Amino acid sequence: MPTEPASRTPVRVERLQTIPGELVDGFYALYTAAFEPLRVLAAARHVLTADEFAEEMADERIDKYVAFDETGTAVGLTTFTGDLSSVPWIEPAYFAARHPEHAERGAIFYLGFTLTDPRARRGRVFRATLQPIIDRMVAARGVVAFDICAHNDTVQHLSRGVERAIGAACDSTMRAPDVQTYYEMVVHGPKAA
Repeated sequence: MPTEPASRTPVRVERLQTIPGELVDGFYALYTAAFEPLRVLAAARHVLTADEFAEEMADERIDKYVAFDETGTAVGLTTFTGDLSSVPWIEPAYFAARHPEHAERGAIFYLGFTLTDPRARRGRVFRATLQPIIDRMVAARGVVAFDICAHNDTVQHLSRGVERAIGAACDSTMRAPDVQTYYEMVVHGPKAA
C-alpha cells in the first residue's frame, strides 16, 4: 500500500499539561526566533526569559497543544488556558465583568502563543493545534481572548488570520474590547522666552 506524501501526512496533536524537559529548550529557541523582533517593534515586553518560558511550560494551568510530525518530532506548540490568573499581563476581572455568565460557568479562555518549526508547513501546523481549541470553545460556548501587538496586527494581519481560522470552524463574533496605547513625548529643552 503506498504511503501518503509527507505534505499530506496528518499532524498529530497532543494536549499536555507540562512540556517534557527535553522539548523546552527546542521550543524556547523557536519562541525567541519568533518573538525577538518584537523587542524593537512593540512597546510591551513580548519576550519571556528562558526561566519564565520554562515556568510557563511547567504550569499545569496552561494547556500546551503540541503538534508532532510523521516522525514523532515536535513541530508546533500553542498555549491555551481557562485559568486567566495564569496570564500575568491580563486582568481576569475585566473579562468576568464583561461576560458574567461565561465566567460563572468557567467558559472564558485565553489563547497564548503559537510556535511552528520553520521547516514544517506553518499553516497546517497552526490549524492542527487550533482545531482542538476550537472544539473546546464550541463545546463550552466560550469566550476566547488573545492579544496581538499593533505591528503583528497591521503588518502581519494576525487577527484576521485567527478570525478566519476560528470563523471557518464555528459561528463566532470577534471584536477588540480594549486597546493599550503607548505615548512618548520628546522634550527638546526649555520654552523660548
